[in-house]
Amino acid sequence: MATEEGAGVRRYETVIVTLIGVSALFVSGYTAYVQRQQVRAAVWPILEYGTSNEPKLCFTLDNKGVGPAIIRNVIVRVDGEPVRNWQTALQKLLGPGQYKFTQSSMSGHVMAAGESMDVLVPHNFDGTPLPNDKSNPLWVALNKERFRVAVEICYSSTLGDCWTLRTEAKSKSTTSETRTCPDTGATAFEQ
Repeated sequence: MATEEGAGVRRYETVIVTLIGVSALFVSGYTAYVQRQQVRAAVWPILEYGTSNEPKLCFTLDNKGVGPAIIRNVIVRVDGEPVRNWQTALQKLLGPGQYKFTQSSMSGHVMAAGESMDVLVPHNFDGTPLPNDKSNPLWVALNKERFRVAVEICYSSTLGDCWTLRTEAKSKSTTSETRTCPDTGATAFEQ
C-alpha cells in the first residue's frame, strides 16, 4: 500500500511540475511578445504627405512617428495615372512646357523621426521661387491643380515592419500595415 501511495504522490508531483513548466513557458512567450510590441512601438514611423500654399506653394513629406522611416517604393499619380517624375507631373497639371522646381529625393531616403522635407517646390519660369501671389497665373493654376496629385509610399521601420501611405486626390490619406514593400516597378517614381 505504501508503494501505491508513493506512486500516486509521484504522479501528482509530476503533474504539478509539468503544469508549472508549461505555465513558465507560456509566461516566457508572452513576455517576449510584449517586449517585441514595446520595441516595435518605440521605432514606429508615421509618414504624412501634404501640399500647402503658405508661405510657399510646395508638396511635403513628414515623419510624425518616433522612429526612422526607410522609404522603399514611391508612386506619384496625377488624375490616377502614374507619373515617373515631377516634370511629367507638372506637365499633366499645367500643360506642355518646361517647368522649374527644386525637389528632394524620396525613394531610398531614410527619414528621421520628426524630419520634414519639401519633395517639390515649384518655381517661376525664370527660376525664382514661386511666392504666394494671386496675381501670378502660374501660382493660381498650380494652387488649383495641386490637389490632383496623389501618392503611394511604402516604407518600413528599422525592424522591417512595413506600411503603405496612400493619398487620393482631394481626400484623406490612409496608412495600412503591409507584409512587404513591392519591388520598384514600371510605375515607380524616379527622382
